[in-house]
Amino acid sequence: MTTAEPRLVLATHNQGKLRELRELLRGQVPGLDVDTQVVDAGAVGAPDVRETGVTFEANALLKAHAVAQSTGLPSIADDSGLAVDVLGGAPGIFSARWAGRHGDDQENLELLLAQLGDIDAGHRGASFVCAAALALPDGTERVELGRLAGTLLTAPRGAGGFGYDPILQPEGTELSCAELTSEAKNAISHRGQAFRALMPHLVEVLRNH
Repeated sequence: MTTAEPRLVLATHNQGKLRELRELLRGQVPGLDVDTQVVDAGAVGAPDVRETGVTFEANALLKAHAVAQSTGLPSIADDSGLAVDVLGGAPGIFSARWAGRHGDDQENLELLLAQLGDIDAGHRGASFVCAAALALPDGTERVELGRLAGTLLTAPRGAGGFGYDPILQPEGTELSCAELTSEAKNAISHRGQAFRALMPHLVEVLRNH
């Protein structure tokens, strides 16, 4: 196998997630070039997968298994979203399409802020939640969860990150997720937590393949 051949597929077309996950993997596996061997679904022609599950875990596993079967390579997928306390955990699995069109970050954010317009600071608790799944072509699977708790701001702040990052202020900081450096965000993020929990299993798989 040449160094340019993919060894791991991230079941996403989201370049922000790809960058974050490559950084989490960087230096973890001897001989793994994350910039060429860790690729997204589009790079290997993997199919889009409908997220028909009703939990983050189910959706992550659906995507990971579909891509592993399609490519014959180990696959990682995540499903993540924002769970707002006063909305009973919504938007939840519908976070990316809360405003009706999948992936329109600005509309999703604006709709959520409007819905919470009359909610005072003491009741604006929310968490980013992530399920990270690893699937192998033989059907082996593993899934881990991560959660980043915080408070929703009344207006976006910061130019970094993506999705709802500009309006969640994590516990213990005065900054929004979009104001944190990528290193600081990865250190505390829901996705970072989930993927770090998954990392020992992933490292073992990559060392054996």
